[in-house]
Amino acid sequence: MVPVTAPYVAGFLAFREVPVLVEAVQRLQQEEPQLQPQVLLVDGNGLLHPREFGIACHLGVLTDLPCIGVAKNLLHVDGLVRDELHKEQVRSLQRSGEAFPLTGTSGKVLGMVLRSHSNSSRPLYVSVGHRVSLGTAVSLVRACCRFRIPEPIRQADIRSREYLRRQPCAPVEGLEAVPASPESKKEDESED
Repeated sequence: MVPVTAPYVAGFLAFREVPVLVEAVQRLQQEEPQLQPQVLLVDGNGLLHPREFGIACHLGVLTDLPCIGVAKNLLHVDGLVRDELHKEQVRSLQRSGEAFPLTGTSGKVLGMVLRSHSNSSRPLYVSVGHRVSLGTAVSLVRACCRFRIPEPIRQADIRSREYLRRQPCAPVEGLEAVPASPESKKEDESED
């Protein structure tokens, strides 16, 4: 548990969370140097961001580690919207591992839409953070998906929610809807 000093402001998540994440990476490097991360998966965006520099870019640059942004929802930037055309393209992803590029009105490819698991119709939005190509980012995310969400992000979410459940403080809003054990059926494992 760490105190958060900055408020949540859409598009500025890095300023709220990256200092704590950088400190965690540095502490790991000092205390367990044999556990040097080869790549970081971030629950957020990289280049798929209004300033083309989301939380995955910030964390990657500050740690100098390869970093990949993995978002659950499409960030509306550079003309990208979740309209009927986008929804139809998502529906066209029939099998696990299928993907299509997110090209903005500028002509830049900002990321990829990935169907990460055959049992989920909801895609992931993968974008480059730092020191990794988009193709490699998609391949790594694909390889980490036992369910919809890549396992490192999924396990971090499960463990943090479990930790909060065990705390003797007032319940945190929204946690009661999350199953208590990893064996329980998770939202990330369901069809939608």
